Amino acid sequence: MDVSPPQTADPVRARLLKAALECFLADDYHRVTTRRIAAMAGANVSMIRYYFGSKEGLYEEAIRDTLQPLLEALDGPLLSSPEGFADFLNLYYRTMCQRPEFPKLILKVLALKQGPGRRFIHQLLERGRARGARKVAELQAAGQAAASLDPDMVRLVFVSLAMTPMLLKEVFEEQMARPLDARFFDDLARFNGRLIAAGLAPA
Repeated sequence: MDVSPPQTADPVRARLLKAALECFLADDYHRVTTRRIAAMAGANVSMIRYYFGSKEGLYEEAIRDTLQPLLEALDGPLLSSPEGFADFLNLYYRTMCQRPEFPKLILKVLALKQGPGRRFIHQLLERGRARGARKVAELQAAGQAAASLDPDMVRLVFVSLAMTPMLLKEVFEEQMARPLDARFFDDLARFNGRLIAAGLAPA
């Protein structure tokens, strides 16, 4: 019988996830304590053990919770046409604008091998890779994408267009002397979506 904590919209659980993400984005993993997270969430530290088992369990769930809307979108109708990439990029930009340090955390774990969760994040990204490849195959079968298209190339292009503006957001804002705000990212999503749609198109 399953006796794991309920995964419903519990306000204490939600506050712990929010506080944990803020702490992990602001500081190195080893410097963040469960006591600090619990205090920020207005909860007892024992609730971390109840809901997540440990600090690492909370860390992984905070990352999963952030990426989940993007993974779910890959299972939905959003990418049923090449034009849907603009909408998917818009979803990505909007998600990351709420947590601008998140892409840096992912890069730090994967590229610099700092902090735990490298295997876990790889698994999440591999899920995204498999789902993305399936979407490309569906577009190819429908004659909406070139039959010779390499899905890994599409993925690399998408990741480059998605992550670079977020990773270098402050640099770009300083160079361009303008904020990269919600309106800017809406326009960027449409522009980059057209680029990807053009690259997908059959010759």
